[in-house]
Amino acid sequence: MLSLSAFSPARLGALPRDARDTLFLLLVIGWVMLPHVGNLPWWCSLLAAAVLAWRGTLAVRGRPLPGRWWLLGLLAFTLVATWMTHRTLLGRDAGVTLIVVLLALKTLELRARRDAFVIFFLSFFTMLTNFFFSQSLTVAAAMLVALLGLLTALVNAHMPVGRPALAEAARTAGWMALLGAPIMAVLFLLFPRFAPLWGIPGDAMTGRSGLSSSMQVGNVAALALDETIAFRVRWQGQPPPQHQLYWRGPVLTQFDGREWRPLIPRLQTRFPPVSVGDPQLAGLGAPVEYEVTLEPHNRPWLLTLDAAVRPPSVPGMETAMTGELQWISSRPVTDLLRYRAQSHTQFRHGPQRRLAVLPEYSQLPPGFNPRTLALAGEIMRANADGDAPALVQAALERLRTGGYVYTLEPGVYGEHTADEFWFGRKEGFCEHIASAFVVLMRGMGIPARIVTGYQGGEVNNIDGFWTVRQRDAHAWSEVWLEGSGWVRVDPTSAVAPARTGSFQRLGAARGVLATAMDSVDPTLSATVRATWEAMNNGWNQWVLNYTQSKQLDLLRNLGFASPSWEDLSYVLLFIIVTLALAGAAWTRWDRMQHDPWLRLLGRARKRLREAGLAAPATAPPRQLAQLVTTRFGQDARGWADWLLKLEAQRYARAPAESLPALRREFQQLALPT
Repeated sequence: MLSLSAFSPARLGALPRDARDTLFLLLVIGWVMLPHVGNLPWWCSLLAAAVLAWRGTLAVRGRPLPGRWWLLGLLAFTLVATWMTHRTLLGRDAGVTLIVVLLALKTLELRARRDAFVIFFLSFFTMLTNFFFSQSLTVAAAMLVALLGLLTALVNAHMPVGRPALAEAARTAGWMALLGAPIMAVLFLLFPRFAPLWGIPGDAMTGRSGLSSSMQVGNVAALALDETIAFRVRWQGQPPPQHQLYWRGPVLTQFDGREWRPLIPRLQTRFPPVSVGDPQLAGLGAPVEYEVTLEPHNRPWLLTLDAAVRPPSVPGMETAMTGELQWISSRPVTDLLRYRAQSHTQFRHGPQRRLAVLPEYSQLPPGFNPRTLALAGEIMRANADGDAPALVQAALERLRTGGYVYTLEPGVYGEHTADEFWFGRKEGFCEHIASAFVVLMRGMGIPARIVTGYQGGEVNNIDGFWTVRQRDAHAWSEVWLEGSGWVRVDPTSAVAPARTGSFQRLGAARGVLATAMDSVDPTLSATVRATWEAMNNGWNQWVLNYTQSKQLDLLRNLGFASPSWEDLSYVLLFIIVTLALAGAAWTRWDRMQHDPWLRLLGRARKRLREAGLAAPATAPPRQLAQLVTTRFGQDARGWADWLLKLEAQRYARAPAESLPALRREFQQLALPT
């Protein structure tokens, strides 16, 4: 084994240049591969790390590279392992796995500059594949460092003579990146936008806060609060109070005793989508306008404040509202999406007469929760003269005064989840409370359903955006009341008012670093977190969310009334041609700045050569004057005098002639004969 002392600065400084450059290139390759560790199979990361370490050891010790059979064996192992892991050799995951291993194996063939160039190209491609999995600001910053490292190695490979310092190559690479930045900015702004060629994994929210297309009650013993961001909101004007921030998601109606699901498709045909202007939906009061930046979640759900009467303005997507007021898009949200919406926090929805309400909103599976059904009968008998609103208030009063607790660790429930909540555990998180409440409502003959989504949010004081996290995922209920339609009832507020109150939010468990920062200075910790999230939000707003519509908006700002892709192409072509002409002009100007005296002497030497005078390429003006006089005699006296004045202009303390004057005089000289 190679000891760590072999990689000491003194030992590395004494290595031959080939070994030093190889170690630097291996370090850069390792940095390029590092973000992939969480995305690749464990064996792939382990194999790539082992191969890079092996290649580094061979470079330090000066040992020969392995033979072809080693490479063929490792390649065969990679193909078999990739197939067994992904069941294919194609696609994003399998393709990236192969690229990473092939890049590592190629370093075992690093013998000549040609091999190095192949490794450079593979490294650049591997660097880009990191964005298949994440386009976050952190990954972008890491890949910027990787880009500078690869450019440094590439520049160093084009400096074959001597032992140039890597710092010198790094400076050149930095200037190259800086000079290329304006071109990259123009291409970013004007190059046509295409939909991404990759997606994100499916929903796997079990055991963590967040949204799902169904809700299994009681299967999770403890809920881990997820601090990741679900979406951000920028308000147009004053935001509504915290207790009114209900962001509507899937509505769950079908219940089999354990799991809540949406209406099945055959029932949804009997419950058509709500259209704008439908008499069953009306906003009350002034609307609230806002802009949502939605994180990708691989679902067609568009989160809007309850309730959005008009369609959200989503660039490049068609939207529709279901019969249960959930807005959905024409395709899953697999990339960062920004859209504008308008909502009414007070609204009226649903039919006013009982006959128009689907019976599915009152159905319960037979044989489940008998004690809850008995409780429904008791409440109805105790309120014999009361109507449905009185029964709802009676159930809420039981939640307020019955010793019920909101907790994230209720344990696993049994078969009769509502019975256990009302009479046994008396504790749970929002899904337990909402499910038990809806079962009780249906037991009293009141149509009810569960609405899932998010509740609340928090303002980032750095950039002013409101942040809604996965920990803010919530479930509440809606009951149907004669003459009022569907009315929101949040039973969790009766158990724990702080859950939907002002700013008393539940927080996830803090990490070691965050806990240490909080213990030193909680204000500093909050500021650092808000600043980082504001930076990420800026990255999302201005880079990741730079869409096709924003490109056309840019053209409108440039004066195009109705911009199209042809206009975009013309603008891009105009800028490219302008930059090319500017570059050509700069190159010509730069050449003219390189010692005009030597350039004038070269022009003179060229004209003398055309006249038949063979002179050394290094001959100074005085020597040329002597050669001209010897070769052409007094006929070339003018040339000899001019050459002597040219020499004086360069070396005399006070030259009699300026360079522009000598240049004009040179134009008048005739070729000697």
